[in-house]
Amino acid sequence: MSSHAPGLGRVGIWAGDFDLLSAADVRQAATAIEDLGYGTLWFPETTGREAMAQAAVLLAATQRITVAAGMADIYARDAVTTAAAQRTLEEAFPGRFLLGLWDSHPSLAEDVRGHRFGPPLATMRSYLDALDTAPFGPPGTTASPHRVLAALDPGMLALAAERTRGATVLGMPTAYTHIARKTLGDDRLLAVTQLCVLSHDRTHSAELTRTTAAAALPNRLGLLRDLGYPSPDALDDRLVDAIVAHGRAEDIADRVQEHLDAGADHVSLHLLTAEPHIPPLRQWEQLAAHLPT
Repeated sequence: MSSHAPGLGRVGIWAGDFDLLSAADVRQAATAIEDLGYGTLWFPETTGREAMAQAAVLLAATQRITVAAGMADIYARDAVTTAAAQRTLEEAFPGRFLLGLWDSHPSLAEDVRGHRFGPPLATMRSYLDALDTAPFGPPGTTASPHRVLAALDPGMLALAAERTRGATVLGMPTAYTHIARKTLGDDRLLAVTQLCVLSHDRTHSAELTRTTAAAALPNRLGLLRDLGYPSPDALDDRLVDAIVAHGRAEDIADRVQEHLDAGADHVSLHLLTAEPHIPPLRQWEQLAAHLPT
């Protein structure tokens, strides 16, 4: 196993819509993201491609960029299979793969995959135990330290600090970045994902911005109340602005810097557009010209 930890760079892309694209378009988009200088290409695992196979496609299509499975569903593979897959990718692409583990959702775990959805913290802890003792993988490889947890609540953040390299936090205001950093401590990785809509006309993009913010609400209501938004369901303009960075490239770059100033080590951008089935190559390029390096 490579001893080199994946380097993320300061800013990456969260490719939340890659499952809507053909494999050929995914490879082309990955190459474009690398050529634009982004440090890491993140992707989730929900109802589309299997995470480890997707990671292999992206790693093979690129040469330098770190590929991060930001939300690999722990109910999609037993821990022995996940460990073997991670070791295989690390052997083939040394220092370029980061595994992010996600505790899934009851409907995905039970209705789709046919498992019993367990208590998230206890289930994740048991899964990490099994990863550490998994016996299979390429010759000479051992348990990998290159893991993070997809975490929102303080309990999962604390587990990430205890057992992994750190955490990735998706779709929260910069005020929560302060809290996540305090919970993780100074010696753990904090990667945050910022939802964003790029437009020179905020009025023109207002509907997409509000729809994006609304989609982020269900798993975050309690956390948002604790941050000082007493009625997040009302989705007032202050909350929409806090969840979604929208406007010009300079405005989104300012939000990235706010996360970095609040304690994030890395910020990935989940760029939402009105045509999610088309890779936003020009918009990624516009953003790249204004982002911190």
